Amino acid sequence: MLLVVVLAGALWGLGAVLGTPARLRWGMIGCLWAGVVALHLGLPEGHTLRLATGESAAPWLLLGGFAALGLGYGRVLGWLRARAAARGAAREPATQQRGSFSDAELERYARHIVLHEVGGPGQKKLKAARVLVIGAGGLGSPALMYLAAAGVGTIGIIDDDVVDASNLQRQVIHPEANIGLPKVQSAAAAIAAQNPHVTVQPYHRRLTEEIAADLFAEYDIILEGVDNFETRYLANRTAAALGRPLVSGALTQWEGQLNIFDPARGTPCYECIFERAPEAHLAPSCAEAGVMGALPGVIGAMMAGETIKLITGAGTPLHGEMLIYDALHADARKFKLTPRADCRVCGGKKD
Repeated sequence: MLLVVVLAGALWGLGAVLGTPARLRWGMIGCLWAGVVALHLGLPEGHTLRLATGESAAPWLLLGGFAALGLGYGRVLGWLRARAAARGAAREPATQQRGSFSDAELERYARHIVLHEVGGPGQKKLKAARVLVIGAGGLGSPALMYLAAAGVGTIGIIDDDVVDASNLQRQVIHPEANIGLPKVQSAAAAIAAQNPHVTVQPYHRRLTEEIAADLFAEYDIILEGVDNFETRYLANRTAAALGRPLVSGALTQWEGQLNIFDPARGTPCYECIFERAPEAHLAPSCAEAGVMGALPGVIGAMMAGETIKLITGAGTPLHGEMLIYDALHADARKFKLTPRADCRVCGGKKD
């Protein structure tokens, strides 16, 4: 048995030296445990390997059972904490939800309220607004944090993914402790901790044709920062059909892109500009091509900024333009966009 303990310690130490995530190191130790149990179940009594590892499988099975119980308890506890934190955002009295501000809120939003372009009326619009964010990843993370900090009253989050160690380099809303949790729960907990005056609606599922229209109808503005074209085109079709502004962001390596697609107000839609999805090899994912960690923060914060402008009526939103930000060379460019008359989604028509 001592031999197995030494091997487990060696695996853990080697993983630490190589920078392997703790979850994978536990996985290696689990494989070692499974191997020992298999030896005891498959080899005859008195075999040298059985003698070297404790003679009987019973202690190892008990150890595995206790470990499984502990792991299950930790997961359930983490899920309950995230759920409780998410629900905490909805505890404000109904009168405050309708637009009045508590003293704590007035202090929190003071820097907004003194802005001439926002003021008290703009902050009330933010509190009354309902914004849906598709994807709680690289772009969704900063957008969600700044929308919540700004006081957007109701924020929906839809994402079917779970937090992975590889996300932490850029998806700043998720802490390491939440690895393995659904991203919507992790993000909801972070928002609740940041601003308890915001209501969060998490949807742990993929956006599909069956639910998109009903879901979008509940919100005023849609933010989309996903990494697959199927969801992009679906979000564009649905937002255009319902007349909802679609704030869209995209990333690749060192470059970010930002648009507001809003055909109901004279802008092109996504399909006007990108009639069809590119071939897979021409648009590799972040996992394949890589992405500079701070870039999603820049574009995601811009997405939140454009959303705040749309809600409050401040400034000039990015209607009919595309912004390209090149982080490698510290360069930003804007391009004029025009609707396409033969677009299958919006027909290039202005209302």
